[in-house]
Amino acid sequence: MPTTNTETRSPANTGPSLSMQAKLSKEAINTLPLFHYEGKVTLVRAPGELEAAVSRLSREKVLGFDTETPPAFRKGKNHAPTLVQLAGSQEVVLFPFKWLPLGNGLISLFENPDITKTGVAVHDDMHFLAKIAPFKPQSVVDLSSVAQSNKIENLGLRGLAAVFLGLRISKSEQCSNWGNIELSPRQIRYAATDAWASRAIFLAMSDLGLTNS
Repeated sequence: MPTTNTETRSPANTGPSLSMQAKLSKEAINTLPLFHYEGKVTLVRAPGELEAAVSRLSREKVLGFDTETPPAFRKGKNHAPTLVQLAGSQEVVLFPFKWLPLGNGLISLFENPDITKTGVAVHDDMHFLAKIAPFKPQSVVDLSSVAQSNKIENLGLRGLAAVFLGLRISKSEQCSNWGNIELSPRQIRYAATDAWASRAIFLAMSDLGLTNS
């Protein structure tokens, strides 16, 4: 996968003009350019890699956050998250629990009040993670809540990426098997894109003054 060393903010050809629309229809979203994150992705599989990744991410002010969970095909059956994705300014880091369990390294980021963790339904994700290893998350911003408080009707990640970034992101891998010990290149790209988009949307909202309230 290609790597870049540039700040992962919103693409230059998009801007605030789209962001104040109250709603974009599914049809309108489907006309937007399809985007996949193509920057640096780090897949953490060893304790040393975990320590190094946490050290790099601890220097960030904003982290895009997302998790992936194996699909449940039985009513009432829920699975715990098996992957955490964190996006910084220079890379997206994937933490698959099949290789390393949730532990103090990631928890130190979740509990750090000086680093904003942002995503869609991020409080729910943190709640499920805290069932695996107890912690108290700090400085968490839910993008859907920010959008709702500013009368934006698109509340999912795909809709918010369209409204605030002018981009269409694919959700085709959402129900793939995230419990596999080896993730496919498509899954890695999908997971990285979601975390990157979360961070980019937060930055776009901040540029518009929407995260101050």
